[in-house]
Amino acid sequence: MTLLTRVLRPPSGVPASFGVALRNFSPARLLAGQPDPLARYAEQLQKKAQELGLASVDELKQKLSAEIAEKKAKMNLIDPLAELEAYERKQAQELKLRQASLKVRGAIDASAPKAPYKTLASYLDVEKVRVLPQQEVLCIWRARFANQERSLHAMIGAEQFAVIFANAFKNPSFVLPLPKDGDAYEMHFVQWAFVGPHTTHCMLTSLAEYKLHKEYAKPHTTLMFHLELLEDVGVVLMNGRVEDDLPLSMDEAQLLLLNVQRFYGGMPNPKGSKKKLEMLRAFTLGDAGFDMEKLIEEAARMD
Repeated sequence: MTLLTRVLRPPSGVPASFGVALRNFSPARLLAGQPDPLARYAEQLQKKAQELGLASVDELKQKLSAEIAEKKAKMNLIDPLAELEAYERKQAQELKLRQASLKVRGAIDASAPKAPYKTLASYLDVEKVRVLPQQEVLCIWRARFANQERSLHAMIGAEQFAVIFANAFKNPSFVLPLPKDGDAYEMHFVQWAFVGPHTTHCMLTSLAEYKLHKEYAKPHTTLMFHLELLEDVGVVLMNGRVEDDLPLSMDEAQLLLLNVQRFYGGMPNPKGSKKKLEMLRAFTLGDAGFDMEKLIEEAARMD
């Protein structure tokens, strides 16, 4: 049975005569019995031609065809979607430029030997500064990195660091948005590593690189927290460096560092920290309610 036969076959319950009629159906035969539309309106068309000073209906048809063609040409000059298309082209161009500026670096060589991590003794004479007051320790620490343009350094109080450390231990990874041009945002991956008894690392990597290289992605910033002076001076010293081979300004790096501190509970305002800690825990638990838009809003709140 051909497709045409199946189509023309009457459904069950329909009289066979209906199928015969359907098979005998011809559009040409149907149209053959209909009058010509021009013939039906010949009198009206002739009257319209005379009103316009034309001799015949044929001249009227030629005149109307010319007018229709002229109006159509004028309408084609007006593109109601031109503005939208121009906007979309601009958006696509801006996206292309942002993607081109995002330099994705190669992965860490898995076969390369790991260098030993640096302790506070790599930067200061720990025994000498252990007996100094906090303000002097801070001055020495700042002077140690004064001539390093891409460095980050700070001194953190014991209580403040205790909160950050506890939250980092429970939530060793997170994501942070970084505002870019316009309404664009670039996501960065936060990882904590407890490399030694007195040393903790916080590594920041662009999320694009982390997705590409996973555990072999190169952090653009590694923050080192040194706990050697915690008992004697009551402070933790932090230092880090922003790599040169990524288009990340120092202002952007400092904003990321500030948000690490804010989301991990290192700010004095408990009310502002509460919501951020809730988002941190939701991310760790893989909560379906974790919302990137809300994360961006919360990161923009300077409380």
